[in-house]
Amino acid sequence: MVDVLRFGMVGGGLGSYIGQVHRKGATFDEQARLVAGSFSRDFQRTLQTGQRLGLDRERLYRDHNEMAEQEAAREDGIDYVIICSPNYAHYAAAKAFLERGIHVVCDKPLTVTVEEAEELAQLAQEKGLLFAVSYAYAQCPAVKQAQLMVQNGDIGEIQVVMAEYPMGWLAAPVEQEGEVPWRTDPKQSGISNCVGDIGTHIENTVAYITGLEIEELCARLDNFGGDNRPLDTNAHVLVKYKSGAVGNYWCSQVAIGYDNPLKVRIFGTKGTIEWCQEFPNHLRVAKLGQPPQMLAKGQEYFYPQANELARLGAGHPEGYYEAFANFYRAFNGALLKHKQGLELTSEDLDFPDVFAGLRGVKFIHRCVESSKRGSVWVKFD
Repeated sequence: MVDVLRFGMVGGGLGSYIGQVHRKGATFDEQARLVAGSFSRDFQRTLQTGQRLGLDRERLYRDHNEMAEQEAAREDGIDYVIICSPNYAHYAAAKAFLERGIHVVCDKPLTVTVEEAEELAQLAQEKGLLFAVSYAYAQCPAVKQAQLMVQNGDIGEIQVVMAEYPMGWLAAPVEQEGEVPWRTDPKQSGISNCVGDIGTHIENTVAYITGLEIEELCARLDNFGGDNRPLDTNAHVLVKYKSGAVGNYWCSQVAIGYDNPLKVRIFGTKGTIEWCQEFPNHLRVAKLGQPPQMLAKGQEYFYPQANELARLGAGHPEGYYEAFANFYRAFNGALLKHKQGLELTSEDLDFPDVFAGLRGVKFIHRCVESSKRGSVWVKFD
């Protein structure tokens, strides 16, 4: 029986913010350990990262193809790979590992085209491999509580969804100062910056909490903050869901004074739920005819499944790292069970999978399509 998984990384070298988040999340519960990597296109940086992390030199690779081939041939090869390179490189790396029977965790967005995402989803399904996409906000206890409240009818039938994700980090024309973030480069980011980077977090979080499916949307994408920016830095998206509910999403990277406040408000026939990522341990709930309440993780009034995600006692703050740890606890646990030949349940698979990743890529492309056509309504599927 396998009790500790082995994983490798593509991308996430020294200086990578998201790389160290993934490493800490994957190893938080001691279910997995890092043994291999191709951390950079610059092999010397890969060697430096590997040395810093204490990895064997023979398991540091020049690119993802070499890594996938050699790790698949090893008796002690990796059980899964974490891909946290820029967007354009996700598809080729994920495909290389899937084709060799290695499970995958990929950063979002999954790919830069819908066709690539569809191919990866089909390949993972054909191979019987687990594939997770790291929309980790859904792993906060309060988000799980919101989902359970919706499922149990606590706020009635959903009528309206309002969600926003404003940031201010691109309000200044940083490109003119010699700093060119890769997310603003179409060759690395794909067809969208703002919607692809943070708008997809809105789509995923809303879908996870509500279970609503988008029928059609109408979007306006703008390029504020610099004359030479080819990709969006602000977006407004109107949404119609298949249930008849409606939504309004706003994401921005030019909202001065805002750091990272992803906020979702869900209005039902019996009440309202509101959650903000910068205050992840709390959920604001208002029931019809009652005063609003602020619910806190770890308390007895939270559903047990939500409190299972809480790692500290009530009142102790936890957030981003713990959400990633919960994401990996779910994925690692499912993979450990899978390797034992046991059937996986829906509870085992409570993490964003490759189809959630595919839906996110479709969301990006439908928003861009709508905006380019003059902000017309477009069908989602």
